Amino acid sequence: MTQEEEIAAEAAAETHGPTHSGFVALIGATNAGKSTLVNRLVGAKVSIVSHKVQTTRAIVRGIAIHDNAQIVFMDTPGIFKPRRRLDRAMVTSAWGGAKDADLIMLLIDSERGLRGDAEAILEGLKEVRQPKILVLNKIDRVNREDLLALAASANEKIAFERTFMISAENGSGCDDVMDYLAATLPEGPWYYPEDQISDLPMRQLAAEITREKLFLRLHQELPYSSHVETEKWEERKDGSVRIEQVIYVERDSQKKIALGKGGETIKAISTASRKELSEILEQQVHLFLFVKVRENWGDDPERFREMGLDFPK
Repeated sequence: MTQEEEIAAEAAAETHGPTHSGFVALIGATNAGKSTLVNRLVGAKVSIVSHKVQTTRAIVRGIAIHDNAQIVFMDTPGIFKPRRRLDRAMVTSAWGGAKDADLIMLLIDSERGLRGDAEAILEGLKEVRQPKILVLNKIDRVNREDLLALAASANEKIAFERTFMISAENGSGCDDVMDYLAATLPEGPWYYPEDQISDLPMRQLAAEITREKLFLRLHQELPYSSHVETEKWEERKDGSVRIEQVIYVERDSQKKIALGKGGETIKAISTASRKELSEILEQQVHLFLFVKVRENWGDDPERFREMGLDFPK
């Protein structure tokens, strides 16, 4: 820490009390609502949300300020039984994020309970030393007796520090989680500037936004073998920005799906992505999307590095 930062930290401590900061890894099965919760707690969109499972591929950090604490949420890919190379990289990334955090937040879909992947995650958590809290999500869809039984069952398997019951969708119970984290994370200076909400570069965030719109539009027709990269970003003299992105697919048949009849599908994806990017950037966006075939991109180490993942051997 520089001398100026030390002086600023001391002044802040005298005025508001000591600052707290730390990393919280949010883990859970696919579609448990992790990205929705991170966006809710940060108060802005930092992670893509889709009803298609496994849309978060690499760790996304969302940064929130609550009281005197800076809480860095690590939205990890959903943990599931891997079948492909990309699956293995995503699961490895999720467990790696958990082991690097100050605190682990396990999110469980209350409707699904401990069935399937959630049971396996609980077993895996027994090998992780960090303190853990349990968060039951979607409580508005489950009766109280079942929620209490689910909480008791999970706590029998893992010694959780606390259990919270929330709805990431409507925000119920989320303030209690933030109060606890702000008071529990260790004392120390903040890691990021006060106005920063994510460590994701804007070029990558823009690609993630377009990938979300792609999933939302084509969740039934287009498989996971698609990837979006921002290739050009030009700030123009009139204050607008020109962005060129490429959607990579593995086969010509997938390219036809992404383009749609007369290009209507790619136009709809572009319109939705441009609208959201304009709101995030607070400037006019000229977005140009291209679809290219890159066979077996899922076996290309460079694509994994682009996504922030280690390439599994």
